[in-house]
Parts: sequence; structure tokens; C-alpha cells
Amino acid sequence: MRYIMTFALASAPALAEVPSVVTDIPPVHALVAQVMGELGQPELLLARGADEHDFQLRPSQAASVAGADLVVWIGPELTPWLDSALMTRPEGAAVLGLLDAPGTFARAYGDPAGGHDHGHDHDHDDHGHAHDGIDPHAWLDPANGRHWLGLIAEDLSRLDPGNAATYAANASAAAEQIVALDAEVAAILAPVKDRPIVTFHAAYDYFADHYGLALAGSIALGDAASPGAQRLKQLRATLEAGGALCIFPEAQHDPALVTQMAEGTGVRVGGALDPVGSTLEPGPDAYAALLRGMAETIADCLSEGS
Repeated sequence: MRYIMTFALASAPALAEVPSVVTDIPPVHALVAQVMGELGQPELLLARGADEHDFQLRPSQAASVAGADLVVWIGPELTPWLDSALMTRPEGAAVLGLLDAPGTFARAYGDPAGGHDHGHDHDHDDHGHAHDGIDPHAWLDPANGRHWLGLIAEDLSRLDPGNAATYAANASAAAEQIVALDAEVAAILAPVKDRPIVTFHAAYDYFADHYGLALAGSIALGDAASPGAQRLKQLRATLEAGGALCIFPEAQHDPALVTQMAEGTGVRVGGALDPVGSTLEPGPDAYAALLRGMAETIADCLSEGS
């Protein structure tokens, strides 16, 4: 089941207070916090240091989901534990599923770079949104992050028309910041983007495609997937043949397998990547910190010895 805001503006009476908003993961929380600004603070469900794929809501969090004026999340492809909690919300309650939202650039796992329109004008109706094997890590393309700011502002304005101008202004300012962030991250990665890397799991295609990074493979295919012996053998052969310069562990995952794969190959082990921002301080700055930090970690390893 998909959850996208569907009610009409006329059916949404003005609230006496700023809407209460619940979000699933740190980058979504950061985007909503930027749009809300000083008017209010959204709630973040995923605790700092928690694994987004293996998480259980506390009773108080389940109550927040049930009673929130608006829930903003990526979708069940990333956080299926939230799917059932959304069933407890009243019929017609406001839920914004970003991965399915109109204009979101979504890609399937394993799509080659250039397999979709990368102009980022957010006219992607040709995708059909079948979501068979859709990669949910869409926030790692900053064009999606910028687009979502407007969607969040629109939905908050439907619930709180009195503050619509503030939400719109905040979203516009945050979008300008993402444009600047995008240029900064591109500059960090430009000197090293053609040097191949291996990641812990296949979560980085949006990021790599947007910035032109050379992905040589990943240890695990999808979220929460365990690699088979044949896959590890093939990846080890790639490393031994010099098919990558760096291999990266990931936050919330044991780095032992990464170290084992790199041993004796000459491939450098980089710092842990954190695609969901689980190690960051939550807040409006977390989205920029996530993208900038990931770029710096990749560039630091690839620049070593150059």
C-alpha cells in the first residue's frame, strides 16, 4: 500500500496549532525541520545509532504515528516496520511517501548510469512506479532532496494555511542551500570520481550516478541482504585484479568482512559510510552533513598516496 497526500485543499481546515509531524529517518527529518523552521520541530522515529532495516517502534512512537497530523517517510521499501503502524491512522490522515511522490527520481537496483533521465527536471512519469526492486535510497540524489522540500511545504500548508508563506519561504531557502551543497560535494569528488570503489552494500547508486563516481561493486546487493559465497569470490577476484582502489565499510555493520575482503589485495579500507545518517546529530543540518561527510570520506581514501 502506498501513502501519498491525496485530500483536497478545501477539505483541510486550519489547525489551531502548527501541525505535529513524524518522520522516519534522519535525512527526511532534516528536510522537514528546514521547512518547519522556527514554527515547530518534527519527531524522528529512528534513534541515533539504530539500523533502519531492523527497528521496532516503542509504544510511545507508535502513538505518535497514530496521532500525528502528518507523517513523512521514504516508503515501505526502506522502513517496512512503519508500514503497519500507518494502518492505525484515521482514514484520510495525511501521509507523504516520498519515494512514490510525483516528480521523485526513482531507480531500480542495478540500473546503469544513464538508464534514466538524469536532467533532474522531475518529470519522471515514464517510470510507472512499479517499485519491483526499486532502490529506496533516493535522498542520496540531492535533486530529490531539493524537490521534496517543495512537497513538504505544500502538505504543511494544506494543514496550516496560516503559515503557508513561511513554509514556502523556508523551503525556497533550503533549496538554495542544497544547490550550494551540491556544488560543494561535486568539487570534493571531482579530483577522484574516476577512481573505482567498492561499498558494503548497493545503497550508493543515486549518489554515484549524480556525481559520476566509479562503482566497481558492493559486498551485499540490497538492504539487509547477506552476500553468498559466489558473490564474495567474484568480488575478491575483482579486488585482486586491481578493479578498485578503496573499499568502504558501513555504519551499523561489522567491518570485519570488509577487512577480510581487502586483505592482501592492496585495496585501501576507507572510513565507514553512513548513507542514512544514523551516526549524525539529528536536526536541520543533518542532510548537508550526510552528503558532505560521505563525499569527504570517499575522497580521503581515494586521495591517499596520490
